[in-house]
Amino acid sequence: MISPGTATIVGAYNTKQARVLPGETSYSITLKAVQGALADAGLGLSDVDGLNVLPGLQYRNGSDAFGYALGIPTFWVGTAAPGPASVAEAALAIEAGMCTTVVIASGQAQVHTDKDSVAPWTRPENEFVECWGLMTPAEFALAAREYMHRFSVTQEQISYVASVIRNNGSRNPEAVYYGRGPFTTEDILASRMIADPYHLLDCCTTGEGGSALVLTSAERARDLPNRGVRVLGGGWDSWGPSYTHPPTYDQTAMWGRKAADAAFARAGLEREDIDVYEFYDNFSWEIIRYFEALRYCDVGEGADLVANGAIEVGGRYPVVTDGGTMSHSHTGESQRIQRVVQAVRQLRGTSAANQVEGAETAVVAQIGDVVVLGAA
Repeated sequence: MISPGTATIVGAYNTKQARVLPGETSYSITLKAVQGALADAGLGLSDVDGLNVLPGLQYRNGSDAFGYALGIPTFWVGTAAPGPASVAEAALAIEAGMCTTVVIASGQAQVHTDKDSVAPWTRPENEFVECWGLMTPAEFALAAREYMHRFSVTQEQISYVASVIRNNGSRNPEAVYYGRGPFTTEDILASRMIADPYHLLDCCTTGEGGSALVLTSAERARDLPNRGVRVLGGGWDSWGPSYTHPPTYDQTAMWGRKAADAAFARAGLEREDIDVYEFYDNFSWEIIRYFEALRYCDVGEGADLVANGAIEVGGRYPVVTDGGTMSHSHTGESQRIQRVVQAVRQLRGTSAANQVEGAETAVVAQIGDVVVLGAA
């Protein structure tokens, strides 16, 4: 189990994010992310003895090849998908003495070259996609529509979430869609339908870029230049293989609840102790689902919880403060790391935009992965 304050994030870095990064590959942009995170931490490759690296869409851990190419003699390898789960896993490894300094990184470039088509990672080759054309928006729409039916939730309530997140990105100079806004709920609803109830602007975008984190012990972090962010607790859970079984509401509504219970218990915090909420915003209703799954309200009450400015910067539950995958960037797998990078920036007080005043704690949730962070 993670001991609060033992593992600390000391480096956090996003490369430039763009719809297209000419001249870059998934490996080159991942390397730039690693270099940037190490520079932010005040460390070098010689300090690294743990890796969790996933360049591009290979969907298998690339740490062995990446570490060998970097000339790191021997190293611990993480297996959780880069993001909240990998942060929790790396914290466990540091706590157990299996390694001292871990780099978590991913990046993507020149993978989705046809911007007029659905992104390739949303249509993997298996029985549901090959035969029937089911893709990620349609899969996630199933649960959203069922939720709306059960609890009499309107499309306006769902699309309000998207308007908040896209406006956060509109104010963020690092976001791919900086300056695109402001958006109203009506603007979201006016965009074309993709998969009922999701309109185009209810859905995430695609982009290119890389992101990386560096974790080490709290003791070592004290000697490094930037303010550390402690890993207070974490967890991850799953319900089954995606794209081969329909992600119905009953299957997925509480996805992440067990992980959150474990994370908050280890952190020794109550839900209301959290200042910033960096949730994975692949589709607008998912933000409502997170608040219910993470026990911020009863099931069916999430749409009311997020309403009337509650999730805006300055509200009680500020979410996705960099603009997320809807406006900042969506880079395949590294967007999971971006949620953690933004949480670190908020707790350091260095967010490029939408800084939450006095932020000391954050929760990052990505589907079934949850990590709770605190300023050191």
